[in-house]
Amino acid sequence: AIWNFTNRCNLSCMHCYSKSGLDETDTLTTEQIKKTILEMKANGVKFIIFSGGEPLTRKDLFEIADFCKTNGIITYLSSNGLYFTRNNIKRIVDTFNYVGVSIDGDEATHDYFRGLKGAFNESLKAILLANETGAKVGIRFTMTKETIHSLAYVFDLVEKHNIPKIYISHLVYSGRGLDNLKMDLNKTQRRDAVDFILDKAFEYHKEGRDIEIVTGNMEQDAVVFLERFAQHYPDLKQQMRQRLVNWGGNSAGRKLLNINSEGDVRPDPFFPMVIGNIMEQDFGTIWHQGTLLDRLRIHPRNSLGGICAECEQIDICNGGSRARAYAITGDLWSEDPSCYLTQEERRNIS
Repeated sequence: AIWNFTNRCNLSCMHCYSKSGLDETDTLTTEQIKKTILEMKANGVKFIIFSGGEPLTRKDLFEIADFCKTNGIITYLSSNGLYFTRNNIKRIVDTFNYVGVSIDGDEATHDYFRGLKGAFNESLKAILLANETGAKVGIRFTMTKETIHSLAYVFDLVEKHNIPKIYISHLVYSGRGLDNLKMDLNKTQRRDAVDFILDKAFEYHKEGRDIEIVTGNMEQDAVVFLERFAQHYPDLKQQMRQRLVNWGGNSAGRKLLNINSEGDVRPDPFFPMVIGNIMEQDFGTIWHQGTLLDRLRIHPRNSLGGICAECEQIDICNGGSRARAYAITGDLWSEDPSCYLTQEERRNIS
């Protein structure tokens, strides 16, 4: 689960899917949150990503995270890092199983994109503080026309400081990301970026560098990865393909859900439809109701339209983002308009 515990934030990022701001007030109480955590545990939730807004603006954040851990739920923190200090860093890394801090390019790019001069230096300082502890930390980077020139720079940061993970997100069409849609990459730029990321992945593997690379919000990347993997290990292609099918591609409403700061539950954080509210219903009732979730849980989603209807790789990507499809076409079950696979790549060639 991804839980936006607050919509309050000390930055004003151009791509923020929740349109966070500093003047927001928290709606959910500590006790309401704890009650829902117990309901989530009873319904099989294994992990919660603490997101926002900036999660560290909530004074009860550590209490909530400790409650999760007491109940066997793994916790991850997604932060801008501006509230990390030498005084609280040990508590942060001891509380969360993983800490991700956003860096969206070099200093000038990051500060512009995040809406605050000096933000880059503070975020980098936060990552280095966390990394010094030996905890699992990572850089989070969002690819847009404004940031893509810094992709190599961010990899250089990871290599220079031995950061164990880099998470690279494609733009999602929600909140300010939808308002600023013109900043999304075109398909050529997207493909070039994915090729660069895969170059890095195989380079790290060859050199024995223990750096984890994850891309997000574009499950079609897995199809390109498979073809690249097959070039290196042709005898293992079908085995890897089956692993990717088992992974399942887009997991909105299947293995993933989102709760926002108002208690609204969605299949993922970017989804246009609300399926319930934890202040009005038990979590289990929400999670097990409705034809929307039933349809999202079909794997693969063979009933999608457009290029997805004929795609032989849909059992890997599962049709990509339903939120992007709806944002552009008004049809939840249309093709993901950001899919950059060629016609040849959409064929399952053994």
